[in-house]
Amino acid sequence: MLINSNDLKRLLGLLIVIFLCSCSGIKIRTSEVGPGWAKNSVNTVIFRQSAITSDQQYQFTAYYDNDSYLVLARREVGSSKWKIQKTQYQGNTKDAHNAISIALDGEGFLHVSWDHHDSNLKYAVSKQPLSLKLGEMQSMTGKQESKVSYPQFYNFPDGDLLFMYRSGQSGKGSLVLNHFNNETRKWKQIQNNLIDGEGERNAYWQASVDKKNRIHLSWTWRETWDVSTNHDIAYAVSSDKGKIWKKSSGETYTLPINQSSAEIAWEIPQKQNLINQTSMTVNDKGLPFISSYWEEGDQTQFQIVYFQDGKWKKEITDFRNSTFDLGGGGTKSIPISRPEILVTGGIIYLVYRDAERNNRISLAYKKYGLTTDWKVKNLTSYSVGQWEPNYDRRVFKSNKELHLFVQNVKQEDAEGLSDTEPTMIKIVELTKLPIK
Repeated sequence: MLINSNDLKRLLGLLIVIFLCSCSGIKIRTSEVGPGWAKNSVNTVIFRQSAITSDQQYQFTAYYDNDSYLVLARREVGSSKWKIQKTQYQGNTKDAHNAISIALDGEGFLHVSWDHHDSNLKYAVSKQPLSLKLGEMQSMTGKQESKVSYPQFYNFPDGDLLFMYRSGQSGKGSLVLNHFNNETRKWKQIQNNLIDGEGERNAYWQASVDKKNRIHLSWTWRETWDVSTNHDIAYAVSSDKGKIWKKSSGETYTLPINQSSAEIAWEIPQKQNLINQTSMTVNDKGLPFISSYWEEGDQTQFQIVYFQDGKWKKEITDFRNSTFDLGGGGTKSIPISRPEILVTGGIIYLVYRDAERNNRISLAYKKYGLTTDWKVKNLTSYSVGQWEPNYDRRVFKSNKELHLFVQNVKQEDAEGLSDTEPTMIKIVELTKLPIK
């Protein structure tokens, strides 16, 4: 069912507007998209990859509404008016793992995958380029598509797509990589078990594709279902779209990668509040930067591991004043979000929210490798609950603008549901990143 802005205004009293505000001296522009499911954090988990994407003409986003329908939205770049499409598809929104991932291929077709937690692949493509109308659900490769979790799309600069997901249950799952050829319009499985937990552990990953089509991959090992058994940050890189994988030294991995063969970028023991499924990026030279948080001393701080001058280095932030106990299973209610990292012009930017800052969206930044202090600014004056950051990577790469998918949500511990009414999906835009 297609919903235009007049229908929304009549039925919901929704006004699509632009809000201009200044938070800590930063110019912020906000556009409202539509009301979304808010009883848990399924719309805002950091591992959506991506919640928002664009080409040179249009920007797209996706979310679940209060009836658990998959909703797509599109606007012209620079406009505040969103066109809304309630699709024919629904998801199990009671499980916050079941997030939506979207991507545009080189021909402008929108690819959408949604509603996965050890379940059958749900995947559809728009009927026409830049359209909000999805076709029928379809298979990608027909291989390992019955127990899918954490689906993620990544864009190659040449128009191809990478699709990564876990096949199988936590502790026994395989990391699968599929490659979409933009010219042939076909998917091909590249890896059926890239990282092997050997039946004893599981890898929780994050990735980034650089301008040379290289895939940078990092992950944290977890020994059991309990998040407190997370440990270490490992790394691998591929220069041929996922076939051959190497360490930062250039040494080629024998596949699959396991705990004994993995390059440890940073050693972190168990029971240190190390979180899984965070974010990574590359700098202007194509060097990897990985963000996470874990405890050192008596405080849990955001930390950045990065590769420079032939070795791994670390930046620890110092702006948090408290700690907490990270343990157990399921989706957790945690006082801080997982951080999203951006790097440009020698500056690290972390986007996050923290109960210490009243759960507002915050931006921390500093020049890496220097002893200067971190600076922290609020991007919102209001709380976003248990929101986690998702941003438009293509807009950032092309224009150095930060466009965030934002919704105020409440997450109860261990897949619990709150009684929260639908809240507004917003796109918060920062057109100029602070440098001082």
